[in-house]
Amino acid sequence: MKKIFALVLCASVLAACNTVQGIGKDVKKAGEAVENVGKK
Repeated sequence: MKKIFALVLCASVLAACNTVQGIGKDVKKAGEAVENVGKK
């Protein structure tokens, strides 16, 4: 039972990291788009 719990916990942490990383990439792209508009 403890092994299953540990596996689920690890999977949840990894999924959360991927989600945060994806949000970071989206925010970066949005910032670059605003920056490009400002240059024109």
